Amino acid sequence: MRIAYTKAEERGDMDRLLAGVAEDLAARGLRCCGIVQINSPDCDNRTCDMDVQVLPDGPRIRISQSLGPEARGCRLDVGALETAVGECERRLDAQVDVLIVNKFGKREAEGGGFRALIAEALSLDVPVVVGVNGLNETAFLDFTAGAAVALPPRAGAVRDWVIAAAAPLDATA
Repeated sequence: MRIAYTKAEERGDMDRLLAGVAEDLAARGLRCCGIVQINSPDCDNRTCDMDVQVLPDGPRIRISQSLGPEARGCRLDVGALETAVGECERRLDAQVDVLIVNKFGKREAEGGGFRALIAEALSLDVPVVVGVNGLNETAFLDFTAGAAVALPPRAGAVRDWVIAAAAPLDATA
C-alpha cells in the first residue's frame, strides 16, 4: 500500500502546499487525480469560502455554504463535496500517477467523503497523498491500519515521495 500523509500547522498552509505539489508534479508530466483546495485571497480568519479544484482538468467546486455571520457550525456543503468525489471517480484509473486528497476530514473519519475513492486508488496500486489535521489523524491512521507514511509539510518532501512511489514497481528493484 502506497499512501502518505502530511500535516500543516497554520490555516491554509496545507491547501497551498498540496496545490503547489500538484502543479509541480503536473509540470513534470505526472498525471494527478483528486482535489486541492483553493481559498479566496480576501477571506478573514473564520469565513473563507472553500473551493476545490478537481485534478487534473476538472471544475472548481465551492464546497462551503454560507450560514450567516453568526454561524458557528460546520459550513461544509456535503452535496458539493460528493459532487467533487464523483468528478474524481470519473478521472481515476490505473494510469493515474497519484491521487491527492486535500483533507481527510470529518466526513472521511465518519466513513464518507473521499474514503472509498482512496481505497479504490490503493486497490488500483495508485499512490495516494492526503492532508490530515490533528482532529482526524487517529481516524486516518485507523483507516490505513498504520501503513501510511508521515511526510513533513514541505513541498520537496511530498513531491519526492510521490515521484518515488509513482515509479514503476519493477524499476525500483
